[in-house]
Amino acid sequence: MRSQKIYSFSITEDFKAKLLKWAHSQEEVIWLDSNSYPFSTVNYEAILAVNAFTALKTDAHQAFIKLQEYQQTTKDWIFGYLTYDLKNDVERLSSKNYDGLCFPDLYFFQPQKIFLLKKDEIELHYLSVVEDEMDQDWEDIQQINVVVTKTDSAEAIKIESRLTKNEYVERVEKMLSYIHRGDIYEANFCQEFFAENAEIDSIEAYLKLNTISKAPFAAYLKLEDFELMSASPERYIKKEKQKIISQPIKGTAKRLPNLTEDEALKESLKIDPKELSENVMIVDLVRNDLSKTAKKGSVQVEELCGLYTFEQVHQLISTISSELEESIPAVEVLKTTFPMGSMTGAPKISAMKIIEELEVTKRGLYSGAVGYFTPDADFDFNVIIRSILYNSAKKYVSFSVGSAITAKSNPKKEYEECLTKAAAMHRALEK
Repeated sequence: MRSQKIYSFSITEDFKAKLLKWAHSQEEVIWLDSNSYPFSTVNYEAILAVNAFTALKTDAHQAFIKLQEYQQTTKDWIFGYLTYDLKNDVERLSSKNYDGLCFPDLYFFQPQKIFLLKKDEIELHYLSVVEDEMDQDWEDIQQINVVVTKTDSAEAIKIESRLTKNEYVERVEKMLSYIHRGDIYEANFCQEFFAENAEIDSIEAYLKLNTISKAPFAAYLKLEDFELMSASPERYIKKEKQKIISQPIKGTAKRLPNLTEDEALKESLKIDPKELSENVMIVDLVRNDLSKTAKKGSVQVEELCGLYTFEQVHQLISTISSELEESIPAVEVLKTTFPMGSMTGAPKISAMKIIEELEVTKRGLYSGAVGYFTPDADFDFNVIIRSILYNSAKKYVSFSVGSAITAKSNPKKEYEECLTKAAAMHRALEK
């Protein structure tokens, strides 16, 4: 049983920064922040989980079976991540590309301490609480200094691209040849930016990235040497009681400083045939995925190609829902929909095979998911995009970006879209 305590408190950005600074000294950390986006339909403003009481860390082999056993045995809050390479557990696939990060394929933990942030209060849920531990932690958090101090001696991080522009264009043209031949209709093609021998302050990088992007599914994670700083705008999948919702993003236009030009670009996105077709194809894929665990006739498209504006880009987002069959366990929903359609393509298995052939880097946590299960087996997971990944032991920092390739794609324009998406991560890593 967890001990609980509620503090009446107005949640501010300054307090969130204090909480994160305090959390960083703990062994295991996952932070999820909605940044008060109304359409994200999250149950909390933000959630913090720290210090593993129990944990599950595994490679892809039978990973979903192990996760289901762990979730059903624990029957408590568990937090963690799913890497893209769990595709190899779901289908007869492999991941043989270069991996500079070396994250485990799946990592979940049952936290000793959970902080649930609402607008005007914060709930603490602790395991094995000792007398006054909650009050002491609360007092310690209040005393944290969030002033950022810059050191002149810090070396600038040299970010390199794994592909040159010409190499990128050649590989997209190859992907287009598969599309024109009829092997696939659409696939998400990604490229990596990286730095070796890099030392970063991950909390400062996350706070900077979050300030730049203010994303509705932002996340910070530290598990051993593995760290994530995410400004994700996308929900992968959510379960609340028997209702499942998935919200794929497909269709992008950059933001412009001039308000009139920005509005014109936004309006053109709403009617762009190429961008709309990207979204519709993935909606069809997600409908099919959800039908595997849904009550007959319950899969619905609640919103098709809704237009949403973020700090860096305009995006088209669709919402697909279903009612889960009573006898189906929660983890089965993840297994039958993973990896999310927006990061793969259609048909899904063929797209993943071509992605593995043409990309040069193992995706790992990029285009995977971070989230949590509640004690009632509800869950909520984001999509890991617009994110920085860091292996602190190897001093290897990485971020990847991608775009959907369809028959109407122009490789050079797709490259420019990638650079637009990469800009926030570049800025967050500037000294």
